[in-house]
Amino acid sequence: MPSLARLLPAARCNVLAMLHVPALPGTPNSSMCMAEILDRVAEETEIYLAAGVDGLVLENMHDTPYCLEQQLGPHIGASMAVVARQVRQSTPSSLPVGVQVLAAANRTALAVAKAAELQFIRAEGFVFGHVADEGWVEACAGQLLRYRKEIGAEEICIVCDIKKKHSAHAVTADVSIEETAKAADFFRADGLIVTGSATGDPASPQELESVMKSVPGLPVMVGSGVTPENLQSFSSASALIIGSYFKTGGNWEGALDKQRVAAVVEEARRCRNLK
Repeated sequence: MPSLARLLPAARCNVLAMLHVPALPGTPNSSMCMAEILDRVAEETEIYLAAGVDGLVLENMHDTPYCLEQQLGPHIGASMAVVARQVRQSTPSSLPVGVQVLAAANRTALAVAKAAELQFIRAEGFVFGHVADEGWVEACAGQLLRYRKEIGAEEICIVCDIKKKHSAHAVTADVSIEETAKAADFFRADGLIVTGSATGDPASPQELESVMKSVPGLPVMVGSGVTPENLQSFSSASALIIGSYFKTGGNWEGALDKQRVAAVVEEARRCRNLK
């Protein structure tokens, strides 16, 4: 099993910045050619590097409305691989870079990560099926880890959301988030992500601590709603995945705000030094 903890530069409170890739060709909101998309991603990558973030996560966030993996055309994975390869080549090899392909396109994300030499993917629906706004997301751990083995990508970590945002979990209402975490650990996840109910909504600090106690050997991250004001409440997490707050006005569709990025990085470093 690959070691996610060894990828992260600090023992806790690492800042993983989201690179929201502009709408890819063929998606409803697409307006840029690949050259323009690459230019935008390069610009945001430079901003994040200058601010001193601890890692990056690429995501096709602007491809709304999302399709599940079985409806995605091959151009999505191909486009994301091109973007990912540029990011990997323009960043230090020591900087962890990951990818998520929406929606729940976890095999595609693994293929992108393998092609671009990224270190991890963010996976949806790893254990326990659930209903998302794209439809039913099937649990995929068994197939996904077999695919990772098949393509020789065992060095790539799989970090999975549990009881994830933008989803209904009525079907598993009798399974607590702690039990879900233990199931993901048993099914060989390399790390877990705890979120709020939607993009930009903060997770519960109490849930974070409870999940961390449930799987003490597994890195646990926070995947939504972190700001400089509440960051200390989540500072025990292995990493903080942040996207919306870094944008103008905290709107995920906006441009990156350098001051917001700097404020989060500064606060994360301060929290790491607290005993």
